[in-house]
Amino acid sequence: MLQLFSDLASWLTFGVMGLAPNTKLADAVHFFIEDTTKIFALLLLMIYAIALVRASLNVERVRDYLAGKNRFIGYFMGSGFGAVTPFCSCSSIPVFLGFTSAGIPVGITMAFLITSPLINEVAVLLLVSLLGWKFTVIYVLVGMSVGILAGAFLDTIRAERWLQSFAAKALEQGQAQASQNNSEGMTSSMTLTERHEFAKGETLEIFGRVWKWVIIGVGLGAALHGFVPDGWIEAHLGDGQWWSVPAAVLIGIPLYSNATGVIPIMESLITNGLPIGTTLAFCMATVAASFPEFILLKQVMQWRLLAIVFAILLIAFTLIGWIFNAISPML
Repeated sequence: MLQLFSDLASWLTFGVMGLAPNTKLADAVHFFIEDTTKIFALLLLMIYAIALVRASLNVERVRDYLAGKNRFIGYFMGSGFGAVTPFCSCSSIPVFLGFTSAGIPVGITMAFLITSPLINEVAVLLLVSLLGWKFTVIYVLVGMSVGILAGAFLDTIRAERWLQSFAAKALEQGQAQASQNNSEGMTSSMTLTERHEFAKGETLEIFGRVWKWVIIGVGLGAALHGFVPDGWIEAHLGDGQWWSVPAAVLIGIPLYSNATGVIPIMESLITNGLPIGTTLAFCMATVAASFPEFILLKQVMQWRLLAIVFAILLIAFTLIGWIFNAISPML
């Protein structure tokens, strides 16, 4: 299915526009077309599907299970769901909105949102072939731990205070509806037509809010994706000094890729002498803390929450880089 977006991008880039393959401009244009069409399709599909589920099933029971005495299990489940869903950071946004609208706590939602771009089954298979199963297992555990701990911290500080007004309202409505249904013993009784109309309306409303930010975010990522000088990162960060890890994180932030696309970059960096921890910190920042993602997240978060999430990721990725550089000789 995802191959269709790549084929469409190739046809438009090389066939319709006539750009020469293997040029920086062509790479950037291809990246922009493929990711924009893919994210638009995922936005429409995921928002509609989640809204339809909310209208059809008793999602409130799920919310109560995740939000009640099993809160740590909720963080683990949110992170685990993120690990098995093949979404990049930008295409995870509609799921974030769906979770929020269902009244699921922000910490559990963020555990999903942070883990999802870092881990997927294709990336895991590529990592096994590149670095072996020990490194891959540690990578998966570390990626899920970042999501779980970040989610727990955000719930502790009541991060829902800093959602954008429409997202905060959706969260309040979802939680209020859950409480009402529980007290009255109600389940959904909407007809199929009513469910479709509800899902259609929610899809159009949310898509109308975020579509332009998808174009801006992916456009920024595409512009940087095609024009980073080859070999620059290895030449400047390959000596393994302590400062090279936070520097790699900061360099990775303006870039944009997904977990699958970043694995070949990891292989190239490691092959050219960049330490494993520094490479991992750079790639995690590229996948999960990029400017395009934060441009989109700004639509559902206020600046204070966005800055907190940003700081959490920077600190986590830097610590991960230092740890992996220290233990890599033993792996």
